[in-house]
Amino acid sequence: MEDTPLRGDRVRVVRVVPDVPAIHRRFDYVVPARLDAAVTVGSRVRIPLHGRRVGGWVVEDGVVPPDGITPRPLAASSGAGPAPALVALAEWAAWRWAGPVTSFLGTASPSRVVRSVVPPDRSGEDLAEALVGSPGGASVAMVAEALGQRGSPAVVRLAPTLDASLLVLEVVHRLGAAGVLVLVPARLRADRLAQRLRGAGVPVATAPDQWPEAAAGDRLVVGTRAAAWAPPARLRAAVVIDAHDEAYREERAPTWSAVDVVAERARRDGAPVLLVSPCPPVVLLETARLVTSPRAVERRGWPTVEVVDRGAEDPRSGLFSAPLVRALHDALDHPDGRVVCILNRTGRARLLACASCGELVRCTRCGSAPSQDEAGGELRCRRCGLTRPPLCAACDSTRLKLLRMGVSRAAEELGALVGTPAFELTSATEVPPRGADRLVVGTEAALHRIERADLVAFLDFDQHLLAPRFGAVEEALALLARAARLVGGRPSGGRLVVQTRIPGHEALQAAVNADPGLVAGSERALRRTLDLPPFGALALLSGPGAGDFARSLAGRDGISVGTPAARGPDAETMLVHARDHRILCDALADTPRPPGRLRVEVDPTDV
Repeated sequence: MEDTPLRGDRVRVVRVVPDVPAIHRRFDYVVPARLDAAVTVGSRVRIPLHGRRVGGWVVEDGVVPPDGITPRPLAASSGAGPAPALVALAEWAAWRWAGPVTSFLGTASPSRVVRSVVPPDRSGEDLAEALVGSPGGASVAMVAEALGQRGSPAVVRLAPTLDASLLVLEVVHRLGAAGVLVLVPARLRADRLAQRLRGAGVPVATAPDQWPEAAAGDRLVVGTRAAAWAPPARLRAAVVIDAHDEAYREERAPTWSAVDVVAERARRDGAPVLLVSPCPPVVLLETARLVTSPRAVERRGWPTVEVVDRGAEDPRSGLFSAPLVRALHDALDHPDGRVVCILNRTGRARLLACASCGELVRCTRCGSAPSQDEAGGELRCRRCGLTRPPLCAACDSTRLKLLRMGVSRAAEELGALVGTPAFELTSATEVPPRGADRLVVGTEAALHRIERADLVAFLDFDQHLLAPRFGAVEEALALLARAARLVGGRPSGGRLVVQTRIPGHEALQAAVNADPGLVAGSERALRRTLDLPPFGALALLSGPGAGDFARSLAGRDGISVGTPAARGPDAETMLVHARDHRILCDALADTPRPPGRLRVEVDPTDV
């Protein structure tokens, strides 16, 4: 073969994964002499395949082709790709989330052709160590404890209004900037954090925009979900801010989690990882050490939470209680007062209430909101599947009323009630202009698009507390934590008003007492009883091939298959349960997939 270098007594052959979704095989190619220096494990290449040239990644080097097979040469080099360690991590992720390895290799690759990587600038570390002093305060002790024991992640429970960037600065002060990876859930917050760190003298590269600079490994890397695959070959430490946030989870299949990727990556590199959250979920707490601030510090980091009990009121009395109206007037009486009212337009559950006593109808086993067909038949829990007669558990009445509500009507009525024009804000509307944002009524999107408020009011929080998903309670507490950032902590006068018919709910009590551990304790007990994550592993199958694939899985040891209660009977939707992820992921990887479209969602949250 011409233009082909020899390695010892044989031709250099590499194994390539084609970047073609429909092809799951790997192919061997000879490395021409002109590409010898440019090609290594992780390199992006062009290969001849079925009469055309396609892209791909080198995943193995020094391959011995099968007898009788003469590999063709690579067509071209497409520049640098993920480091060999990230290629191995992509192989693990493909097993963990039952997806093609090319999906993860693509995320770990630069968006443009990169021929060379910026050489490391060792003076950057010296500059960081010279200019970055310890931020002091509680962050010093928390970071010291989190970094003190390597080998497992540390969950740092930080109150929502406390500054997580101080933890990052303390990590840099102790370890330097090189090889430190920081993830934040939103791009705007990532840009602000990068700007602040640069102002403190820390050399920063943002991922994936500054891929070559990040690949050099001599500076701190900041980014959002995709930055879990940032190019540094080895991590020195990792920090995930708001590790509970749903933004770290990819919605498209494969439904991978950036938090899990970073944790596994840090484990392989022997690096400490700090999972920072004001309300860490059970799945994190079961696999990591918990680090908390002093109780007085944590209390100051939560706002005052006023729970308005509407349990004794008639369900037909409307959305606006007298305590809520007083709180709105108190805030809006100030010339620059700003109020945000949250009401989920479509709702996370169709709530039923007793028409006699006003008590909300709840599942007697798991506490979620059951549904009832239009004919008024049995109640069926969409979370655990329990069915029972249509009776109120408080007074045995059979008269049940469906509660309905909407953002547009709420904005009209509330604006008229308090004498201030209300701006309706949803994911489909623009941010209100200056002067029109004194009273905002919107869905959860308002909490992500408004930066400051004097008061945040949840007009009907029960839709979040009783949503038919096993993570609903943790998500509800996370929503309160998000709202807390708009109003600030207790010293700044921050205030949340929450209207509910279940004031004793653990999520509300956790916010009132600034003690997220109240939710973690109750959730741990419930999930252990129901074998839900982290005490079991789940995969949701959907599409025309779901039934056949589920039947193939059902015969494997440690695997059970059923219909997800939250979705009702559906031949194209099946739920797979296993004792742990090793059993589940091995079964998904080893079972041949049937013809037809099939979506596999590992670790589903919407069940």
